[in-house]
Amino acid sequence: MIIKKALITGITGQDGSYLTEFLLSKNYQVHGIIRRSSSFNTSRIDHLFNDPEIINKKLFLHYGDLSDSSSISRLLEKIVPDEIYNLGAQSHVKVSFDIPEYTTDIDATGTCRLLDAIRDTRIKTKFYQASSSEMFGKVQAIPQLETTPFYPRSPYACAKLYSHWLTVNFRESYGLFACSGILFNHESPRRGQTFVTRKITHTLAEILAKKTNKLYLGNLDAKRDWGFAGDYIEAMWLMLQQDIADDYVIATGETYSVKDFLDEAFEYAGLDWKKYVEISEKYFRPAEVDLLIGDASKAKEKLGWKPKVNFKQLVRMMVDADCELLGVKRK
Repeated sequence: MIIKKALITGITGQDGSYLTEFLLSKNYQVHGIIRRSSSFNTSRIDHLFNDPEIINKKLFLHYGDLSDSSSISRLLEKIVPDEIYNLGAQSHVKVSFDIPEYTTDIDATGTCRLLDAIRDTRIKTKFYQASSSEMFGKVQAIPQLETTPFYPRSPYACAKLYSHWLTVNFRESYGLFACSGILFNHESPRRGQTFVTRKITHTLAEILAKKTNKLYLGNLDAKRDWGFAGDYIEAMWLMLQQDIADDYVIATGETYSVKDFLDEAFEYAGLDWKKYVEISEKYFRPAEVDLLIGDASKAKEKLGWKPKVNFKQLVRMMVDADCELLGVKRK
């Protein structure tokens, strides 16, 4: 029995795939927006299409784009979703320095198009905006919580900050149920291989498979609050189950450096990372974010949410998954 309909932008991404599984488990009908591409990019959700019950009744993919207002409005009128999760983005911080205009169009103006379409179509829906801890940037307080001033340090963070405040503005101006989850770094075996955590674990598996002997990285001293993506999507859902829309920091409350991640991953595999890692200036950002650590007290109190997977478990989960992917064993 279908209880609600949800629309997800970015359904083929890490968070989108976990959220899709989660919502299907709660008997939602899930609709996802995908961009037209000459190559298939649905690998994270392909396994769901093996179930005829899901593909015929519960999961539907639609062509559209956050850069195209008309496609967004048409889909909202056609689907009339009870919940909308805006996870679509150009999500790589370093790449945002190379393509700031595109990043702004998708990550900032894309959110504006969605919110405006909700207002114009007058559908009754609840809206979730994927905000980012990168908005805190050059941190003004430690730890960071909902009231901490923002200081973005990249085009990505600036675009996310626009979307964050626009979500607040539409909530206050038009009475929309619109909330933002300020999610700190969340990783998983489904993380893209260009992101530092997955780059480390996948390259480590390649080293064990004797396919390479080098791992090129940038700033090893950057500290992040790393959690498991599978935990964080539950927080997104919980935000939309509340009677009043609000914004929440979602984090573990612990911070570890890139070096700490290396230590844990390579020690688990029985290797010394110093024999394999080389520092490359090409991976340094023009403006760095040195330290992020979140205070999720509000989410714990009001949503009843807390992370289940700790840092060590997360690293080992990712190492195990990449070793299995390449058919190698840890030493």
